[in-house]
Amino acid sequence: MPGAADGFVHLHVHTEYSMLDGAARLKEMFAEAERLGMGAVAMTDHGNTYGAYDFFTKATAAGITPIIGTEAYIAPASRYDKKRIQWGRPDQKSDDVSGSGSYTHMTMWARNNDGLHNLLQLSSRAYTEGYFVKWPRMDAELLAEHSKGLMATTGCPSGEVQTRLRLGHYDEARAAAGKYQDIFGKEHFYLELMDHGLHIERQVRDGLLRIGKELGIPPVVTNDSHYTHESEATSHAALLCVQTGSTLAAPTFQFDGTGYYLKSAAEMYGIDSSDAWQEGCRNTLAIAEKVDTAGMFVKKNLMPKFPVPEGETEESWFRHEVWEGMKRRFPNGYDEQHRKQAEYEIGVILQMGFPSYFLVTADFINWSKANGIRVGPGRGSAAGSMVAFAMGITDLDPLPHGLIFERFLNPDRVSMPDIDIDFDERRRGDVIRYVTEKWGADKVAQIVTYGTIKAKAAIKDSARVLGYPYAVGDRITKAMPPAVMGKDIPLSGIFDPSHKRYNEAGEIRGLYESDPDVKKVIDTARGLEGLIRQAGVHAAGVIMSAEPLTDHIPVWMRASDGAIITQFDYPTCETLGLLKMDFLGLRNLTVLDDCLKAIVADGGPDIDLLDLPLDDPATYELLARGDTLGVFQLDGGPMRSLLRLMRPDNFEDISAVLALYRPGPMGANSHINYALRKTGQQEKTPIHPELAEPLAEILDTTHGLIVYQEQVMSIAQKVAGYTLGNADLLRRAMGKKKKEILDKEFKPFSEGMKQNGYSDAAIKALWDVLVPFSDYAFNKAHTAGYGLVSYWTGYLKANYPAAYMAALLTSVRDDKDKMAVYLNECRKMGIKVFPPDVNESDANFTPRGTDIRFGLAGVRNVGANAVDAIIAARGEKGAYKDFYDFLKKTPAIVCNKKVVDALIKAGAFDSLMHTRKGLLAVHEAAVESFAEIKKSEAVGQFDLFGSGFGGDSGGEDLSVAFTPPISTDEWPKNEKLATEREMLGLYVSDHPLSGVEHLLAAKVDCPISALVGDDYPDGRQVAVGGLLSGLQKRVTKQGKLWASARLEDLEGGIEVRFFPATYELVGQHLVEDAMVLVKGRLDKREDQPQLLAQDLALLDLGEADSEKPVVILLSANRVNDQLVAQLRETLSIHPGTTEVHLKLQHKARATRWKLGDNVRVTPTPALMADLKQLLGPAAIE
Repeated sequence: MPGAADGFVHLHVHTEYSMLDGAARLKEMFAEAERLGMGAVAMTDHGNTYGAYDFFTKATAAGITPIIGTEAYIAPASRYDKKRIQWGRPDQKSDDVSGSGSYTHMTMWARNNDGLHNLLQLSSRAYTEGYFVKWPRMDAELLAEHSKGLMATTGCPSGEVQTRLRLGHYDEARAAAGKYQDIFGKEHFYLELMDHGLHIERQVRDGLLRIGKELGIPPVVTNDSHYTHESEATSHAALLCVQTGSTLAAPTFQFDGTGYYLKSAAEMYGIDSSDAWQEGCRNTLAIAEKVDTAGMFVKKNLMPKFPVPEGETEESWFRHEVWEGMKRRFPNGYDEQHRKQAEYEIGVILQMGFPSYFLVTADFINWSKANGIRVGPGRGSAAGSMVAFAMGITDLDPLPHGLIFERFLNPDRVSMPDIDIDFDERRRGDVIRYVTEKWGADKVAQIVTYGTIKAKAAIKDSARVLGYPYAVGDRITKAMPPAVMGKDIPLSGIFDPSHKRYNEAGEIRGLYESDPDVKKVIDTARGLEGLIRQAGVHAAGVIMSAEPLTDHIPVWMRASDGAIITQFDYPTCETLGLLKMDFLGLRNLTVLDDCLKAIVADGGPDIDLLDLPLDDPATYELLARGDTLGVFQLDGGPMRSLLRLMRPDNFEDISAVLALYRPGPMGANSHINYALRKTGQQEKTPIHPELAEPLAEILDTTHGLIVYQEQVMSIAQKVAGYTLGNADLLRRAMGKKKKEILDKEFKPFSEGMKQNGYSDAAIKALWDVLVPFSDYAFNKAHTAGYGLVSYWTGYLKANYPAAYMAALLTSVRDDKDKMAVYLNECRKMGIKVFPPDVNESDANFTPRGTDIRFGLAGVRNVGANAVDAIIAARGEKGAYKDFYDFLKKTPAIVCNKKVVDALIKAGAFDSLMHTRKGLLAVHEAAVESFAEIKKSEAVGQFDLFGSGFGGDSGGEDLSVAFTPPISTDEWPKNEKLATEREMLGLYVSDHPLSGVEHLLAAKVDCPISALVGDDYPDGRQVAVGGLLSGLQKRVTKQGKLWASARLEDLEGGIEVRFFPATYELVGQHLVEDAMVLVKGRLDKREDQPQLLAQDLALLDLGEADSEKPVVILLSANRVNDQLVAQLRETLSIHPGTTEVHLKLQHKARATRWKLGDNVRVTPTPALMADLKQLLGPAAIE
């Protein structure tokens, strides 16, 4: 081909950062460019520079020159002009300005570091100043301001010059070309030619070349590449259908023409033999030659500079703040150990150059505390720092807890500190606003995240765009192996025998091989999987800078609220020297704050959590009983069982259980070993006899077991002579599990131990324990910090149960399943939760003595304004005496049928001695009558008549509202509860299952709430019971009946599906509000678990009349002192009135014993679950 030997560079390339439009994956693209012998490639994503750094680093790693650019959107007038503008006649609309008059296109690239920074500025300001509908737009003024170091073209056929030419505006087209040539410079502006076989590309080429000749603008040829390989055209078409919500058979938007891939030089030169085209191909090389990447993305220290008093430096002021903080923390003085630790840490922090980091962090945390925003006591390794404690960043003295500073900041490994901070979730935005105002809106931003198309989503998207019904995609995804730790197997792993989860994917491989439709869907999905779907916002991260952010990175603006967000993700921002902070919203801090305020409001003490001693007996009794539902981090069923086994009695136990209750330690049975050793049921054996005494100080608090990363470090320091800094490096190396690294590390470790007199056997024994443990050891600083929150929540639940449970219920007000769990917990605790009440309720759940009142804000159809008005009216005018007094006193916003109807059904007027049925019969007419009077009052009619007839404005109101007598008839209990549930989302004043809990408990495997946890994996056969609601009967395409319903017990609910085979057996029993027992297979492949029913039986309520004893089946040869003690403990924490019988099975006979009256229980699902966990699934008769 002519000229092909000269080579070619692709300068118009849309990567996957042109979200749902570009499909070029960077690694594949660079590999193809290398194969084609191309030494440079450009990226020109639509209107953004999201991928600039990613593109730069991957290109550089591949040995390819990165040409960083964008396909910009240019406003047809000013970027500030937010209206559509057309240049042509109405009949020329299809040839006019793109986006129905919103933008034209321009391709531009950075030729050097100045150009890169100007490109990032342009991209940022296009969002913050020119955003319109969905397009971030620049204009000529902005381009002129930031043109240094940039090259540009007339763009694709949607460019301004080509648009003018299509409209017949030659002079305007020539003027536009001249304008941009002046902006970018004669040698840096080009005519862009492309050819994909489209009429629009050739329609005005002669005019374009004429302008080029007249103005001396050289041509450059581009290919509008949207994917890497020619074979990906169908996948790209599918991606466009995902974007537009259409199908391949009837696409809303598609690419006409062909060849939107990374073509070879020969292909590009071969498209057109004209001189202009051939010159344009050669000019791609000239443009690439102009690119100088020196200085691009070089890291710079952008840590915010803390303003210090005159005469001080950051270093001196940092010292001052630490020692002032030490005085505040220790008003009676501190010992030498604390002084030395603080002095040591100050030295390390100054040496590493981080004083500003600590000053900045302490500033916004202490501002938060001073402004009533609750802050967590510590999260992550920062709790190991005495300096952080002194400055108020954390609230835990690290020394008594054995926390190690080097785990947080290692002097032997210089890296940025990383302090994550928890805030009351309602006030997190206030902290971000303070930081933004303090450091400048141009120096603070939230952080972008990129949502990619995951495997299951790719399958469902593909099935839809291929025109298949939803059920096809659903069927395929359900054949995939369940997610592990929230991650699905990638589609490639299904077919790759070397993938670690390959063997689990037999079912879906079978479908792929046997069903052509499934094969088609999966093949299409593989082209979509992993591509970026959309940009989002990091849940916690905030970026801060000493200089304006847009001098270093691009930003974008969220149109819905104007939030400024980085275009680069947080690892990139940190790599470039920007400070990243995590501001996390923690619901439990909100619970603590609400609880403490409620205690004071109810006449209790003003508690300072930091002053609480960590030895409250009631708290540890609660923990030992496992009554920790709603206690931070100790909430789950299996965790509660572990607490009962462990019987915590000090703060170390709380810290340990948080570290041990994770997959790694549980896989090694460390959690059970700890509990048994603590309670004297397992012998404490040393790792090696030689190590028993040296390691006693380190391991005694954890009963001879290694639980924490800090213990690994202390052990290396104690027996092998490591510094704590080197010990931290050793810990990290052990966790990597690479043999060459381990072999290298073992040498100095073993030499250090030998020098201290240890034998080879002791060295090997310790190494063999440390290496596997380091993989799952946990950071004690984190468990101690979070353990403090666990202790506080446990303390409040134990000592102020009504206030705590009220705060807890408020925090889950929008989650009906969790509300049901905590309402049931209140019942178990003897706390009555009363329905909402117009005289008693506040907006949220509120403690009233030892009970709780449901909040008005939780009533459906009663908005926040109505709630505020009800509370304000009773405060100003006194309590409501009856229903009509309520209508009289409340303003018009409350006095409407929808609000009053909801309040009646919710029981909010019960205390006024009205029946719900009676009120519902009269409320519409009464509300209309009172509303009409209020409307007249609002327009001043009464005042007008008073003054118009010689009276004063205080004249008597003779209007009479309609107040008919209210019937005393009431609905039956089930109907009353049904309407209450309709308005509150769940049963409050009573529950249809109340009184039959023991019948359910004896027949089910567990309460429904337990199915959410890890104890019940996907595919598990389970039996659960409860009340059917939301029943929907459907018909398959084959005409067979099936149904879905929600099954609810006292603790939660789950969706149940009765497919045709099961429906045929049990369909006659599927009735709304039926009390049933369901056996089925648990399906956890979607976000919410569901149960695939296999059998159903009605609950026999006849058994409720005579309460049956709980009968425990036990083989006689299993009985020993330890088991008896554990059984006694389990029964004691479920006290009640039901007898307990023990049925001992001997070889040839069974003996039945009735336990004493001092051992009676409440036969709840929780008791049955505990007994089954202790004795096995067949333990209950």
